Amino acid sequence: MKDMDQYLGAEPKFSKFDPLPIISALNLILQDMPQRLGVRVGQNKYFFQPDVPDRLGMGIQAWRGYFVSIRPSFKQLLVNVNVSMAPFGLPTIPKQLASSIKLTTRHLGYKRRFKLTAIGTRSARQMTFVCDEYGKKPISVETYFKKKYNLNLSHADDLPVINCGSLKKPTDREVATMMTVACNPPGLNAQFITNDGFAKLRLPDARLKDEFKLFVDPEMTAVPARMLPAPMVSYRKGGQTPRSGSWNITQAQFVTGATIQSWWVLLVNDRTARAIPGPDVLKPMVMAFSKKLAAAGMVLPPSPPALVNTDWLEPVGRDPGRAQAQALIKDKLQSTLAAQKRKPAFILVLLSIRDNFIYSGIKRICDIELGMPTVCMQVEKALVDGNRQDQYFSNVALKVNTKLGGINHTLVPSHMAWLNKSPTMIVGIDVTHPGPGARWGTPSITAVVASVDSRFVQYPASMRIQKPDTNRMSKEMVDELDVMFRERLLLFKEKNRIYPKRILVYRDGVSEGQYEIVIREELKKIKDATKSLNKNNDCNPTITIIICGKRHHARFYPVSSANADKNGNTQPGTIVDKGVTGVFDFDFYLQAHAGLKGTVKPTHYNVIYDENSMGADEIQVGTHDSSYMYARATKAVSLIPAAYYADLACERGRIYMNKLMLDDGTTTAGGTRTDEAEETWRNAVRLWGTGLHEDMKKTMFYI
Repeated sequence: MKDMDQYLGAEPKFSKFDPLPIISALNLILQDMPQRLGVRVGQNKYFFQPDVPDRLGMGIQAWRGYFVSIRPSFKQLLVNVNVSMAPFGLPTIPKQLASSIKLTTRHLGYKRRFKLTAIGTRSARQMTFVCDEYGKKPISVETYFKKKYNLNLSHADDLPVINCGSLKKPTDREVATMMTVACNPPGLNAQFITNDGFAKLRLPDARLKDEFKLFVDPEMTAVPARMLPAPMVSYRKGGQTPRSGSWNITQAQFVTGATIQSWWVLLVNDRTARAIPGPDVLKPMVMAFSKKLAAAGMVLPPSPPALVNTDWLEPVGRDPGRAQAQALIKDKLQSTLAAQKRKPAFILVLLSIRDNFIYSGIKRICDIELGMPTVCMQVEKALVDGNRQDQYFSNVALKVNTKLGGINHTLVPSHMAWLNKSPTMIVGIDVTHPGPGARWGTPSITAVVASVDSRFVQYPASMRIQKPDTNRMSKEMVDELDVMFRERLLLFKEKNRIYPKRILVYRDGVSEGQYEIVIREELKKIKDATKSLNKNNDCNPTITIIICGKRHHARFYPVSSANADKNGNTQPGTIVDKGVTGVFDFDFYLQAHAGLKGTVKPTHYNVIYDENSMGADEIQVGTHDSSYMYARATKAVSLIPAAYYADLACERGRIYMNKLMLDDGTTTAGGTRTDEAEETWRNAVRLWGTGLHEDMKKTMFYI
């Protein structure tokens, strides 16, 4: 342990020392008793069956557990403990037997095979759930099948229902219940950790002290923090200083309002909906939205928008996957485009129900095939009264203006000075992977967004699908980063007539063990992109790479009410860069946003490469202030907008691949896993096609 002591003491010659083997050994010792007494789920999480469980749904309970792991910090080892919640299924038959049973359904008009997860304890007539489609009152499984598919169940009262889904994919209702159960104020979570958690994890266990000479202090460690003031945000006339991380723009005008030559309103007539408002209701609503856009500073044409009504779309029972519905929508848009002879600036899509197939289909048709920006609006939300409607329209207006190249708000020049020392491009990079249960070979989505203006508002994106490594479901490093980065540099020059002199990269989604890989692989590709354009010695920017981490378990609790917000959380602007940070790392924890519910989670920023010689204060304050620049909100966000936008772009890419992403993978062709992966990849390439439409590539289409 002598070398470890030297490393923890920040001796310069031990900066390359690898503490991981010792940390791993200590974690094995620390987690020995929790593993014996609890249920391990994932890495370093242990759950314990409650005396009085919280029921989430049929056969599913919420269990409280704890994350526990040792982390090195300056001159000490810390035990990181955090509350965690997870859903647990109550098996009615042995798991091994359940997983061996397969079944086939035919009620959707085609065969679909599933693996049995569990057998319930109630019949279809007894089992009820809340379905938003049919109101907010509980509906039985029997009634649901009758209403949804016009089917009379043969054994509705004498056979139990079964679960043929995955316990990893709870229903929306169960997720909402889980969120309510898990959403505890910080003071309560702190009590869970120090009282219940310490006891169940056996941290004060005599065995640790006697056999391994380990002692865990039961008191939470106190760390210094500082509070950063909120920057002033600017609008066309005047500005505001946010309070508690947010501000109001009801009467404010955008800094730069987009000019709209023409726009359409697409009404999706879906037979699945209980009722669709008529023209006498929709016309005043559309006019009110039009007035909101004008009041916010956008320039609209004097003529009203063209109203486009789809033909009646058959319900999902008659149209599996809504393929026919999507074809009808596309035909209607194409025929309207032919009649209008020019594309609209944007299409306001009015949706009467939430349907992932319809929403994703519209986004795919308009973003990839036709090249027309869309903004979707839920009719139910838009038809509320008074201030609620105004607030909803204001939020939608933020999206419209940004998609069309406008500027909603900026920061006063003094808060942007750190970025305007020389021409600077801020970049966000992210990768989104397929969810649990996806087919083997389902691609990841990669995205690179980059600023193109001196106010750091517009961030167009490059996107690609990425093939997983052999025998793995996904990989985190970005394969075509050099190509996408080159696209971003070329657009920057097109907008500014020069290449950037500095590049700040905010890389989201990589773990601590992958920092070196980012430097070794992704930094090289970034430099390759700049070198390919440096023919006239005008593209040689200095580069800084900052990792953004949200998947950590560090939580901070204010020691006095003076430093807490009304919910008991630390206040927006809290920075922690001592006490729990890395020994040799240039890292800090930033909570720029307000914790509205539960216990607030800060973002962990780690500067892993820096050619710009940025100081700690410069990058901390600058990252904090930039968190107020998120275009579609009037509040500070938890993640710097560049990284946030990259995540949104990845999610939009998932929508384009919706048909593949929603496949549960249970119906597979014969052959090996490699064969399945290759077939899935070929389907993905076909679905992706040539990617984004040319008319969308220079816009923030994804916001």
